[in-house]
Amino acid sequence: MTIAPLTGLAEGAMIPFGGDRYTTVTAELAAAFRPGDHLHVVQSTGALLHVPATVRTAVAAQVDAAVDAFAQLRSAPAGAVRDFYLAFAHALADDAVWNLIEAANTEDVLRAERLGRSTTRLRVSAGMRQDMVTGLRGWATQQAARARDDSADLIERVEHDDWSVEIVSAPLGVIGFVFEGRPNVFADAAGVLATGNTAVLRIGGDALATAQAIDQHALRPALRSAGLPEGAIALVPRRERAAGWALFSDSRLALAVVRGSGPAVTQLGSVARQSGNPVSAHGTGGAWLVADDTADSARFTRAVRHSLDRKVCNTLNVVAVVRERAEELVPLLLRAADEAAAARGGVARVHVAGGSEGWVPPADLERRIVVRRAEGPVDEPRASLLPLDELGTEWEWEDTPELSLVVVDDVDQAVALFNAHSPQFVASLISADPGAHARFRDQVNAPFVGDGFTRWVDGQYALERPELGLSNWENGRLLGRGGVLTGSDLTTRRTFARHDNPDQHR
Repeated sequence: MTIAPLTGLAEGAMIPFGGDRYTTVTAELAAAFRPGDHLHVVQSTGALLHVPATVRTAVAAQVDAAVDAFAQLRSAPAGAVRDFYLAFAHALADDAVWNLIEAANTEDVLRAERLGRSTTRLRVSAGMRQDMVTGLRGWATQQAARARDDSADLIERVEHDDWSVEIVSAPLGVIGFVFEGRPNVFADAAGVLATGNTAVLRIGGDALATAQAIDQHALRPALRSAGLPEGAIALVPRRERAAGWALFSDSRLALAVVRGSGPAVTQLGSVARQSGNPVSAHGTGGAWLVADDTADSARFTRAVRHSLDRKVCNTLNVVAVVRERAEELVPLLLRAADEAAAARGGVARVHVAGGSEGWVPPADLERRIVVRRAEGPVDEPRASLLPLDELGTEWEWEDTPELSLVVVDDVDQAVALFNAHSPQFVASLISADPGAHARFRDQVNAPFVGDGFTRWVDGQYALERPELGLSNWENGRLLGRGGVLTGSDLTTRRTFARHDNPDQHR
């Protein structure tokens, strides 16, 4: 067997993947590849991912800094992390600092609009700012409580006759974090420091200028003032998608966290797993709401309306209504969706599962509406048919609320459809029957289950903990943790023994 550096690629060269398939090198890839570049082959799809040497070097420098900072954190002064959170929050609350961040964000938004990209989650706002400040101050409060608790890291103690064993929590190491263009996530990611970890962050290219402004004017000064190494939270200064591939393939990561949606997230998770890095990923979003034959119509209507206020991962995506109540509830669903759309100056877009079209006004299937998408206004049907096996499609709407409707025989059928076609993320049941809720919880394969609106699924909102990511069960259930990943979850376990008897033996 011969092993040698890969210095070039030839057009048409066969690249095996998946054990029994191959793909070929395109002319564009062959021309672009240079000595020092990396090529990653996604084993599930055969995608060939090209990482230029310049990108790899830039990412490696940030990981280097985070590795060094992780070692330094062990000797950081008491209270330093708490002081960092307070300083970071204070900087974001400072109008002069925020004005600089807003200016950078304006440039990011204008750039994204020119490129026809979504800006729904990109724009900073007063509410986003306050949430960031509140989250950081919450971490500071937790740090203060931990400082007063000498046993905060103790998980379990096992006493023997003349010796004992303690199981304690300990930091994981360097966390690689790739997330979509949402500037507030930048502050959420600071939660890694709560348990002594460090992080390398790669934000979506559309939000890079905003992130760099937060980094320059708030984060980095806060690290310095608290006496913490600046590499503790490192931002990758590159827009290229290849930066995410380079980061997740670095074997020095203790965990790869990816937030976003769609195939890009699945691809990033594959790169990390192939590189031996554990992954916390949330790829596909979209919540499901089920109404049974005992559903209160007012409660159902409000749940729909309040679940469509904006497009994020926990936004209502699919509504399943039992046939017995469809004649009454489907018009209420459409009205509530239109109320949500009217708040944005439009009409809701509806996808009707095949076989359910009889409960939708025929005129809606003929009517045309203006749907405001990232690339601009588009003329589309108000309602159109959707194959049943495509119910898992997540509608990435911009300003026009968009959702799917399916009429089912009973809740059992709705659960079966959810388990087969959804990303197995958020499920909610509107029912007046406690027994129905118990069965629903037992049968539906979702980490988040409720009995009302779906937008409650959020670490800060529900648990008062800044979240690093939400995980669905699309790729299987999670081991030993819930679907909300926070800084306090980023720990491993160490086991210490204390021997009272020097003659102890086995």
